[in-house]
Amino acid sequence: MNENVIEVSNLTKRFGHFTAVDHITFNVKRGEIFGFLGANGAGKTTAMQMLCGISLPTEGKGTVAGFDIIKENEKIKRNIGYMSQKFSLYEDLKVWENIRLFGGIYGLSDKVIAEKTDELLEKLNFQHERNTLVKYLPLGWKQKLAFSVAIFHEPNIVFLDEPTGGVDPAMRRQFWEMIYSASDRGITVFVTTHYMDEAEYCNRVSIMVDGHIDALDSPSTLRSQFNTESMDEVFRQLARKAKRAD
Repeated sequence: MNENVIEVSNLTKRFGHFTAVDHITFNVKRGEIFGFLGANGAGKTTAMQMLCGISLPTEGKGTVAGFDIIKENEKIKRNIGYMSQKFSLYEDLKVWENIRLFGGIYGLSDKVIAEKTDELLEKLNFQHERNTLVKYLPLGWKQKLAFSVAIFHEPNIVFLDEPTGGVDPAMRRQFWEMIYSASDRGITVFVTTHYMDEAEYCNRVSIMVDGHIDALDSPSTLRSQFNTESMDEVFRQLARKAKRAD
């Protein structure tokens, strides 16, 4: 687990005179569960967009899954998984249709998609929901399906943008079991969350404040460094320093 799948140096994004992300430098290892935290307006969404190949940096350099974030951003999009709380699945398509659609987007053959669809439905215990429209699934089921679809092509890395928002605690625990399983298979999980108890589940956590990374280490080391018993208090101590808001 010593190979870096994300490496960025002095990554910066400006919008006019406003610097949303200000010279951040970090790396993420293969199979690592990396928490990327920050209050609203801290710059984490902008940073994630650059890492996903959606937005080009103003300054700095980096690679994601071995591809240059400036020169090969289209290749990055095809070689990562992505799941957002706001948009992940097509509500008016059936469960199996969503799986087939995303399998095709990720470049899998029809034969592989068919085989992996049956495996996935059995793994999720969704056999009886195969022909159900996604909009009729409970939220927790949608999130489990969305995550499974995001890693359907076994990418090197999956980006999860607040994936468990609005999900009850029991379902959140099940979701994190799926994250651990993906990590065990060597998939790197890059996750943003507003739930500080979830930050405890990460191998390492970075916390952004006003465009900078103000802390980056394991949860236990950060708790010790900030002389507190919870990641929630670590986050609060840093967030109090913020001068800008959304």
